[in-house]
Amino acid sequence: MGFGVSSWNIFLGVLIVVMIAQGARKITYGEWKIPDHNGVTYDLRQHHDMNEQQRFDPAKQVDGDYHHHQHSHNMPHMDPSVNIFFTIKDLKVGKRMLLHFPNKDPSKSPHLLSQQEASSIPFSSTQLPYLLDLFSFSKDSPQAKAIAYTLRECEFKPIKGETKLCATSLESMLDYARSIFGSDTPFKVVTTNYLSKPTKDLQNYTILERPREVSAPQVIPCHKMPYPYAVFFCHTQKSKNRLFEVLVGAEKGERVQAVAVCHMDTSEWNTDHPSFAVLGIKPGTQPVCHFIPVDNLVWVPSSG
Repeated sequence: MGFGVSSWNIFLGVLIVVMIAQGARKITYGEWKIPDHNGVTYDLRQHHDMNEQQRFDPAKQVDGDYHHHQHSHNMPHMDPSVNIFFTIKDLKVGKRMLLHFPNKDPSKSPHLLSQQEASSIPFSSTQLPYLLDLFSFSKDSPQAKAIAYTLRECEFKPIKGETKLCATSLESMLDYARSIFGSDTPFKVVTTNYLSKPTKDLQNYTILERPREVSAPQVIPCHKMPYPYAVFFCHTQKSKNRLFEVLVGAEKGERVQAVAVCHMDTSEWNTDHPSFAVLGIKPGTQPVCHFIPVDNLVWVPSSG
């Protein structure tokens, strides 16, 4: 599930070659989904490319780790996608949970840009009219709502004890990880992997094997955000977090090797964070765990 920086750099080299082959100003758009204040999900089904139209499979890009949003009333409280939360006491063989693992192909989501390309495009809510014109979206379109949402979330101040960055390129993500772990510390990425594609986004899963804890003094989750190109909300906290790899199986034989993060201190989270409604608990009373979506990343020191 994880691989070191050397393997990641090989991937980066291939990725850059692919992006160069696609053309400098070619940016593709997937189907984004983003909730409004009433919990209604917009399905952004217009598919655009700056040079040509190109279709992708649906990809729900609202991340699963909601606690970093200071204004979490913008997030759904009862949307099926919140079926990722559980308590640390649930991490045992045979535990059955209703979980949301979207049946999607991350390779068909919007692509990462090179650092040079990302730097040439403003990433600020003050530039929203320019961005909508650049991407050819009307100001009242669902795409415009998604762009405004991501820019707003990225501009919120971090919560107490948190360090965050919205990475618009792989290089910026790696630089952020180095700044957290230290320039001399090797690190790797772990991800959730589908061993077989889910037949349904929401279904019952059972923990099949004893969860394996990944020993790491610090973790950096990077969450995919809804945007015309790939943007990852990366953050880390001073409070204790625990990372697990969990093999779960569904009723029809699907298997998911899932990454789960357990936040041991939730005292700084907003009371309207959806996990509290899902689990029926209050901030700071007990750890909150959640599975990481398949298109999200978690960076950890490789020596851990």
